[in-house]
Amino acid sequence: MRNKLRIAVGVATTALVGGILTVVIVPAGSAESSSRPPACTAPTGQVGQPTTPAPPQPTTITTIGQAYYCIFDNYYSGPELDDRTLLVPAFAALTRELQRRGIDQPRATLPALTGRKDADWTAFSRTYDTIAAALPDDAAVRQAVAEATLLGMVSALDDNHARWTRGQQRSLLGMKFSGLRVDGVDPVVTAPIFVTTVAAGSGAASAGIKPGDEVVAVNGVPLILNGSVSEGVVRWLTTASPAQQITFTLHRPATDTTFTTTVTPVDFPQQSPKVDATLLPGDIAEVTIPGFTPGVADQVLNAIAELRETASVRGLILDMRGNGGGVGAELLRLLGAFVHGKPTSYWCDVRDKCTANHADDTVALVNLPLVVLTDRNCASACDSFASSVKDLHLGTLIGTRTAGMVSGPTLPYALDDNSELTLPSHREIGANRETVDIVGVAPDHLAPTTAVDLSAGRDAAVTKALALLR
Repeated sequence: MRNKLRIAVGVATTALVGGILTVVIVPAGSAESSSRPPACTAPTGQVGQPTTPAPPQPTTITTIGQAYYCIFDNYYSGPELDDRTLLVPAFAALTRELQRRGIDQPRATLPALTGRKDADWTAFSRTYDTIAAALPDDAAVRQAVAEATLLGMVSALDDNHARWTRGQQRSLLGMKFSGLRVDGVDPVVTAPIFVTTVAAGSGAASAGIKPGDEVVAVNGVPLILNGSVSEGVVRWLTTASPAQQITFTLHRPATDTTFTTTVTPVDFPQQSPKVDATLLPGDIAEVTIPGFTPGVADQVLNAIAELRETASVRGLILDMRGNGGGVGAELLRLLGAFVHGKPTSYWCDVRDKCTANHADDTVALVNLPLVVLTDRNCASACDSFASSVKDLHLGTLIGTRTAGMVSGPTLPYALDDNSELTLPSHREIGANRETVDIVGVAPDHLAPTTAVDLSAGRDAAVTKALALLR
C-alpha cells in the first residue's frame, strides 16, 4: 500500500480511498476544521442605546465566515440568496487589495462555486487560507486583506442599511458637510460643498470655521474637480485622526473672502443631540429633531405642550434636516401625535409577505397644522416619517428630497473580532406601498439650504413654512 501525505498546519484527518491512505492536515480555523464558524450574536440591552465597543481584534477567515453565515441567517433575503453573489465580490475585493499592495499571488484564483453555500464556503475558506499563508508577516497587511474581503462581501448586498463597522468610525474634525452622508457622497451632490455644522470644542471651531463656509480645497487638493468628488479628499474629511493636521482653503459667502486655515483633529466631547423648541413669530412652534433616539418622541411632545402653556400655538414646524434616523418605536410614537388607525408603512419579507406598521394610538393628537423640513440627510426613520406625512396627508414637506436610505429595520450582530455587522430583517415600503428606499421623498415645496443663506444666517425653508402657516 502506498502512503500519500498532504501536509499543512492544523488538524489531521485520514481517509482510505482506492487503497491509498491519505492524511490531510487542515489549516486551523479553516472551514474543514468545523462545518461552519461560530454564529454571530445579536446585541443585548435596549436597541438604539449607545454602547462602548470592545477593542478591535484581528479580522480572520473565521470572522469572514461568521459574516457569511450571519447574512444567510439574518438578512431579509437570506433564505433565497445565492452564495455566489457574496463570495465572488468578496474574492474580487481580496485580489484587488493584493494588487494594490503589489503582492498578488499565482494561486489567488477563485475556486469553482456550485451555489451550495456550505460546500462553497469550504472551498472559499480553503483558498483564503492558502493565500493568507503566503502573505508578508505584517499584521497590518493581513488585516487590510481581511477587511477588504469582508467589505466586498457586505457591499455586494447593495443595501444602504447593511454595513460592517470595526473600531473608531467618526471623524475628529468636528464638521459636517453638504453632499456627504453616512453612506458616502450624495449621488446628486453639486458644487460647492460647504460646512453645515461645526461642533463646539472641536478643532474646526478652534480654527474659526463657520457654517456656510465653502470648501475650495483640502490639503491643496480640490474637493470637486470636473464635477466629480475626490474620494481621497473625502477620506481626509471622514477619517481624520489626531496625528493628521488638515489644511482647508475656504470661501465665506457672507464676507466674500477666501482664506486658509489648518484644523488639528481633537477628540472633542460628544454631545447627545437634543430636541430644541422655539416659538416663532405668529405663534408658530418650531421643534428640531436631530434623530430618533430613545425617548425623543416624548421630548418633542413635551416641548410642544410647554410652548402651548404660554402661547396659543397656531402651527407646528418639525425640522428634520440632518436627522439620520434611529429607533422605529420612537418614529411610530411620534406619528401617533398626527394620525390614528391607519398603516404608516409596511415591512415585507423576501416573498413579499408584508406586515403593516401603525402609529401609536395611545398618543393624543396635537391637532396643529404641520410642516416638516427635510433634506438629503433626512434618512432611515426620517425618510419613513416624511413618507407617512406625505402619503397620509398629515402636513406639508418643505426642503429637498430625503436621502432614500430606508431599506428596512435593522439589528447589529457581533463578530469575533469585536466588529459589528448590521443587517435589515425586512424591507420597508411606504403607506401607499411605494418604494421609498433609494428614491427618497420629494418635498411639496423646494427650499434647499445654500451656503449663501447659511453664511448669512437665513433659512429659506423656515421662511416658506411661516408663510404657509400664518
